[in-house]
Amino acid sequence: MTLLAAAGIFLVLDVNSPLENSHINRYEPWNSYNKEYLTRIFKVVEQFSGYNNTLAFFAGNEVINDEKSALVSPKFVKAVVRDLKSYIEYNKLRKIPVGYSAADDLNYRVSLAKYLECSNGDSSDSIDFYGVNSYQWCGKQSFHTSGYSILSINSAPRFGCNEVQPRLFEEIQAIYSETMAQVFCGGLVYEYSQEPNNYGLVNVNSDGAVKLRQDFITLKDQLADTPDPDLPKQSRIKSFRQNSASAIPFCKDFYQGLGVTTSLPASPAESIIRQGVAGQKGSFVPLLESDLESHFQVLSQDGSNYGKQVKVSLVPRPNHLALRSGKWEILEFDSLSEFSSNISSDSFS
Repeated sequence: MTLLAAAGIFLVLDVNSPLENSHINRYEPWNSYNKEYLTRIFKVVEQFSGYNNTLAFFAGNEVINDEKSALVSPKFVKAVVRDLKSYIEYNKLRKIPVGYSAADDLNYRVSLAKYLECSNGDSSDSIDFYGVNSYQWCGKQSFHTSGYSILSINSAPRFGCNEVQPRLFEEIQAIYSETMAQVFCGGLVYEYSQEPNNYGLVNVNSDGAVKLRQDFITLKDQLADTPDPDLPKQSRIKSFRQNSASAIPFCKDFYQGLGVTTSLPASPAESIIRQGVAGQKGSFVPLLESDLESHFQVLSQDGSNYGKQVKVSLVPRPNHLALRSGKWEILEFDSLSEFSSNISSDSFS
């Protein structure tokens, strides 16, 4: 996390994992939504709330992805959102947004977004953001034929359709357009390493070396050739504040395709929320110049070395958010040594 902070990179973290008692069972959520599960995800929140480059938490990823899960899981996902936000609020942790990452299914995308956004009077059960996993832009498409014209709602996309190979990543131009920037700017490319599902940007060899794939080169070129949207900063801030200030809608009795109730499952973690969990809060560590250098090879497509030694590129003036005398301040540093000597201080949060 320290290396990410020095490079100006923020983390959006799913509090769940595939391990036992570490996620909601989409078909039997009443069994997996229990005290042990909630204790585990609260510990994740405790640890990563200590880093000010933790941007947000996902309460779930594609839990609702078919008809059966859509009938039984929505209210439990919403309950997890409530519990996470309540834990953060009650234990006076840094206020970190909590959202949900939705499957690429047009049958539930809009109705689920509206249900997870709504509230019964307590904003803790309303998501702060909605991520859309969209793989509709395949090969040669346009803003309208791909469905991106409908996608531009209050959400952030994960993208990278692989039905047409090699991938062209022409959706980059739409994602960073002025039209999309009114709602969000940027997205998450799926995915870094090549796995059996064939979405990878790189191959990771058994010795740790990374070999770039054509998709990596294409994506890099598309990003380099696409300018930032010509939208004044003040206009973006104004739009963000207007969206943030919008009243949270009250929940309805019916949402298309979803099994919902106006009341949520009672939390089995009320006592844990009040007492907190015994989790060690993460903290930044000092960095040396050598820490910025990778000890693994990065190879071009033909197997040759990819240029000079790979090294983390620091932001021009690394900065950090610090609590000084009861007030939050953004501190800037001129060098890595100055950055490292300050971020280990207890005054940072």
